[in-house]
Amino acid sequence: MCNEITEADLDRAGLPVGRRSFTALAGAGALATMLPVNAMAGKAVKGRGVTIKTDDGTADAYFVAPAEGKHPGVLIWPDIRGLRPAFRQMADRLAGEGYAVLCVNPFYRWEKSPVVTATSDFNDPAVRDRLFGYLKQLTRAPVEVDARAHLAFLDAQAEVDTKRKLGTTGYCMGGAMTIYTAALKPDRVGAAASFHGGSVGTDKPDSPHLLIPKTNAGYLFAIADNDDKENPNEKVLLKAVLEPRKQWHEVEVYEGAMHGWCPPDGRAYNEAAAEKAWGRMLELFKAELA
Repeated sequence: MCNEITEADLDRAGLPVGRRSFTALAGAGALATMLPVNAMAGKAVKGRGVTIKTDDGTADAYFVAPAEGKHPGVLIWPDIRGLRPAFRQMADRLAGEGYAVLCVNPFYRWEKSPVVTATSDFNDPAVRDRLFGYLKQLTRAPVEVDARAHLAFLDAQAEVDTKRKLGTTGYCMGGAMTIYTAALKPDRVGAAASFHGGSVGTDKPDSPHLLIPKTNAGYLFAIADNDDKENPNEKVLLKAVLEPRKQWHEVEVYEGAMHGWCPPDGRAYNEAAAEKAWGRMLELFKAELA
């Protein structure tokens, strides 16, 4: 999980702060330089900023879908740096693959996105303390409040094919949120993908992984190498609940990939590993969102 240990790991690996800048992904044509060649060579898409009423307030989010037709819906839970240009562009890319995608601001109760900007460096202790303060309040109950509203929003959009299952993905803190989402609506959520997810499998009685048998989703758990070294039993716990199930599932430690390797604006971004994880996510969706 993203914490002081993770930052120390990145320091020891020699990865400089600001390796992929926030502002570099905000300008026109940024994907051509920040994401792999042909990463956006899919369907034409249309995106828009949206607001979603929840029981706790009004959440800001980004919705994008192919320009034509109806498609399976996907809910993206960002990492601790929240909804920002990199995640909008990741949502655009997924929409280009044929999905109607909602990427949300999990911190809307306290701030509108972006909560981390070019002038509020995540490596600033004050910024980190603020974000971790928000995260401590995002227990299962408020996440369920949000997931209920976000899934309802997706199902209400003309671009979403409600005859097909919904998917959800989560990065860092969003990993556990994907399980909570799948458990909240087991009749609607057919696929959940966690990338360097934090605390998805623990020895605590309220560990998120214990909810998996109550869901009907297929699962992908892509685990960072240094996260596995810190908690090697997590993959064992995940496999124990997944292997008896008939749904598509995969648990893999990405050797050499450090926590946070997927978002292209992250300090730990690893293109080869990120592309592999992206491909496995598409396989999960192909299998379970039919």
